[in-house]
Amino acid sequence: MRAGNILYGLVFLAGAGVYAAMLLWTLPAITEAAGGLMPFDMRPFGYTHTEAVNFLAALTPDGLALYLGPQAWLDRAYPALLGLFLAWSFLRLGPGTLPRVVLVVAALAGAGFDYFENARVHAMLQAGPQGTTETMAQAASLATVLKSGLVTFCLTALLLLVLWRGWRRLRGVS
Repeated sequence: MRAGNILYGLVFLAGAGVYAAMLLWTLPAITEAAGGLMPFDMRPFGYTHTEAVNFLAALTPDGLALYLGPQAWLDRAYPALLGLFLAWSFLRLGPGTLPRVVLVVAALAGAGFDYFENARVHAMLQAGPQGTTETMAQAASLATVLKSGLVTFCLTALLLLVLWRGWRRLRGVS
């Protein structure tokens, strides 16, 4: 059991570290390299074809290299780490079999949509502003919205489960 707790903690710390690197380094640098426009990953409500093209046109060559290089590498690890941490948390804290299954599926689906988003964003970055089609932008935007919605749902559910468990512990209910 102790090894499981250590591994669980390591997954959390690795995910938090990768997220911190993106939040404090790559994503702000990409935003700056695009003249203040937010990267695709940071647009939870999606974006239009015009917004995608405008971002791509504004992105400097250094910003593009950062997006295709370090940001892409970090974002290869992050969905798996977050999905694993959330799924593991739900298995540990979930109140019953059906809610646990629903929450685990939501966590894994969120990770899947994050990887789909990454692939679609990569295609747009490679195509550039002239080569990015309406269909490409719509697919990437939809993946961004679905990822964002599922991750928000899962993080909210995790927060509620932690609060619920804490409240039960304070009341002496196991």
